[in-house]
Formats: sequence, C-alpha cells, structure tokens
Amino acid sequence: MDDKDIFKRQNFGRKMGFGQSPGLLVIDFTVGFNDPDSFGGGNISAAVNRTVDLLTFARARGMPIAHTRIVYADDGSDAGIHCLKVPKLKGLTEASPLGQFVPEVAPRAGEIVVRKRLPSAFFETGLHGILHARGIDTLIIAGCTTSGCVRASTLDAMCHGFRPIVASDCVGDRAIGPHEASLFDLGQKYADVMPLDDIIATLGTDRAVA
Repeated sequence: MDDKDIFKRQNFGRKMGFGQSPGLLVIDFTVGFNDPDSFGGGNISAAVNRTVDLLTFARARGMPIAHTRIVYADDGSDAGIHCLKVPKLKGLTEASPLGQFVPEVAPRAGEIVVRKRLPSAFFETGLHGILHARGIDTLIIAGCTTSGCVRASTLDAMCHGFRPIVASDCVGDRAIGPHEASLFDLGQKYADVMPLDDIIATLGTDRAVA
C-alpha cells in the first residue's frame, strides 16, 4: 500500500470545490525569492511566469487580489524567532531591492498589499478581515515557497474559513522535494490542488464575481 492508498482508505483528499466568491492571494513573489543566489531557485521562476497568466485571468474577471511581501524594520528591531533560523531575512527591509515585487507580477492600483514578517499571510496582518469584508469565500493561492509561506498561508486560510485552492503550477520552491511533498500533503488534508488550466476551466470566464 502506497501513501496515496493510505489517505484514500482513511477518506482524506476529498474535494471542497469553489464557493461563490473567489479571490486570489499571491505570496512573496519578490526579487529576492526569484533569485537563486538570494532566496530562490528550484521552480520558483517558472511559477512566477505562470502566475502572469493567473493574474491576467483574475483581473479580467474583476477578482479581488492580494499580494504579500516580507518587510522588516531597517534596524531589525521587529525581527523574531524566525530570524534566528534564517537571519538573512532581516535584510528584506522596505527599501531593499530584494524585497520588491517581481515587475511581471507586481500589484496594480486597487489590489491589496500586505507586509508580513512571518510565513503566514494572515498572522497579525488583518488580511482575513479585509477578505471577509469583501465577501470572499474561496482563495486561489500562488507564490513561494510551497513548503514555507504558501503552506502556512494555506493552512491559515482554511482556519479562517476560506476554501483554499492551490494553483499547483503557480507555486514554487527552492527544492523540488519539499515542493512536491507539500502539494501532496496540502491536497490530502487542507486544500484543493489544481493546475491553472483546471482552475480556469472550472471557473470559466463568465462566472459572476461578487
């Protein structure tokens, strides 16, 4: 019996599907995470390129869109325990070139921008309240890294009452093993995991957005 059989026998991996009002969350697609010499590597650049198409689709449908980036104080005064493990993160200050959005997937006017210091897009950011106020019940999730901030944000999205839909070809990690393991685990327990083409086919271009 392989891993998939174990989860299937225990009735994991059921589809939650889309609700009536989807939004898009793009996590940490910044210059540093798109650079293999900084925080990137693996399939992150490929995920960035695919997210260009996802953003085009979401914007054409008038879907609410949120973007996150990691921002620490210039003097490191707000660095926490996470920076003991990854001290290089403290260099992602407001003005750091590495902390700026990749131009191809940068926010546009009217889109939500969230600054965060920890993996989850929801931890002490107020994002869940903003999304709930807009009536969003489903979150399509793109970004990096799959095993880090994407995973943490997906779990918190579910805990805050959103249906997480992870766009599998729009998320990336600096190492493929953690990427694939995280997608498997998320798909079995916390989210629906779908390639972008399937998301577009499911939603269609004429579905009303609240």
